[in-house]
Amino acid sequence: MNLNEIITLSEGEVLTSQLDTDVNIHGGCCADLMSDVLAYSRPRAVLLTGLTNPQVVRTAHMADFRAIVFIRGKKPQLETIEIAIQENIPLISSPLGMFELSGKLHDAGLKSYEGNGSD
Repeated sequence: MNLNEIITLSEGEVLTSQLDTDVNIHGGCCADLMSDVLAYSRPRAVLLTGLTNPQVVRTAHMADFRAIVFIRGKKPQLETIEIAIQENIPLISSPLGMFELSGKLHDAGLKSYEGNGSD
């Protein structure tokens, strides 16, 4: 799925307009615990989260994520946006909740890139 499709489905606002949103996303992951992102996710995914601190971008970069969508209309502080631009990770703010947005993306064909801890 293309990131532009995710932006449309999420009713999203792009917060890093300097970055390319025409990238392919292979799957999705929802988490607020960054340790779960590192332990159970796979690369080339989009991260849906309610956290807006700089650590989210650092974790997404380490996990080789392609974008971050902040749920419930949340917007990060300027420092987080600046780090995302440096790391080339598009940030999107969606008014939807995590459950609703993940369902919409999954119904549209985005695969779950979350492990269950046993693999």
